[in-house]
Amino acid sequence: MDDTLLKVFIAVTTFAVVVQAGILVGLYLAVRKSTAKMEALATQITTKALPTMETVQSMLLELRPKIDVMTVNFSESSTLVRNQLGRLDATLTDALDRTRLQVIRADELLNRTMDRVEETSDAVHKTVISPLRQVNGLMTAISTGVEVFLGQKKRQPKNGAGVPQDEMFI
Repeated sequence: MDDTLLKVFIAVTTFAVVVQAGILVGLYLAVRKSTAKMEALATQITTKALPTMETVQSMLLELRPKIDVMTVNFSESSTLVRNQLGRLDATLTDALDRTRLQVIRADELLNRTMDRVEETSDAVHKTVISPLRQVNGLMTAISTGVEVFLGQKKRQPKNGAGVPQDEMFI
């Protein structure tokens, strides 16, 4: 029985070694096929991509000075714009300050004018209207006294009618 078991073991081992050899041959063929495809792909890349890369590289070499000039111009332009905006801000601030000052002056002028108009109105009232009322009252009294004295006018009861309108002088 030992002998049969040894023969079965050797047969199984042989079969396993043959299967492994088949797998290795399959792997070898797959790698060889893959390598062929990779070499074809590498050849295509070298024939198509490298000239393009060289063209791009030469374009970059040609464009680099222009890009540098554009960068310098942009930097200078942004500096000029920043300076001009600073000047504009200063000018607008100055104009706004002057406008505020003029509005304040106009307000003060208007207030002073209104105060003077009120003072003038009070002065006219005190110096013209009040004395005119007093003179009018005095003239009315004298006129009434003379008419009563001469007998031309009889005393009539006063009910508010016939009182002169003082407000007409304003």
